[in-house]
Amino acid sequence: MSKTIRELEDILERQLFDRSSRRLALTPAGRIFQQHTGAGIIELGRAQDLVQAAPRQQKRIAAGVLPTAATNLMPRAALKFRASTPDCLLRVSTGPNWLLMSQLREGTLDLVVGRMSTAKGMEGLTFRQLYSEMIGAIVRPGHPLQNHPDAQDKLAEYPLILPPPGAVIAPLVRAFLSRRAVPPLSHEFETVSLAFGRNLVRASDAIWFISLGVVANELADGSLCSLAINEDLFGGPVGISMREDGGMTQEQQRLIAALEEAAQA
Repeated sequence: MSKTIRELEDILERQLFDRSSRRLALTPAGRIFQQHTGAGIIELGRAQDLVQAAPRQQKRIAAGVLPTAATNLMPRAALKFRASTPDCLLRVSTGPNWLLMSQLREGTLDLVVGRMSTAKGMEGLTFRQLYSEMIGAIVRPGHPLQNHPDAQDKLAEYPLILPPPGAVIAPLVRAFLSRRAVPPLSHEFETVSLAFGRNLVRASDAIWFISLGVVANELADGSLCSLAINEDLFGGPVGISMREDGGMTQEQQRLIAALEEAAQA
């Protein structure tokens, strides 16, 4: 104790105790130091209690989901992931391919689920394929071309809804229309939004070129139909994009496993 007091007095360059008698007594400097350090020690103990009593930070995964995977695949996988990892928050964001890939590179997102981007868009990223998906020409039930044997030759006669230029499937759809001699500016709308495209198609004779995964539920319940256009429009692989230099947590591994299981189902 005496050694500790002497070291403290050397640091402060002040005498804290009066040693003129057998009983130690605080000097005026000692009383000032005691007053302020006492409050500091109380606050330090309070901070320690708050930190030790605080709940642990919740684990999180930020996933970007493109429209083709947002309707069916991701909800199924999210439920499987929740069952296996209840202590991890899954935050899901949707948006166009270019935006989600940009956020993935910046670290805002941990992974992106959807169609594989272009070669330029995949720079610095890895891709794990889950399945391949086709593009359909989607119409309302009772559309004049629903059972038409030459529907592919009548496309220019109806309003067209095409994917916007930033969408991965946009070049594929435009190449198909070019082969069918459909004028490049014949379309009236551009969207990959399920809410907008679905309601527009239901209320008109418009034909919507979109990945079948986006409208899977509507095709299953018969509220929308796919035209027989006598040509397979393969939109390409659907899977999981991640950063090349990013490590993979146990939670991310479980989410990927849930996505793979949902894709197989």
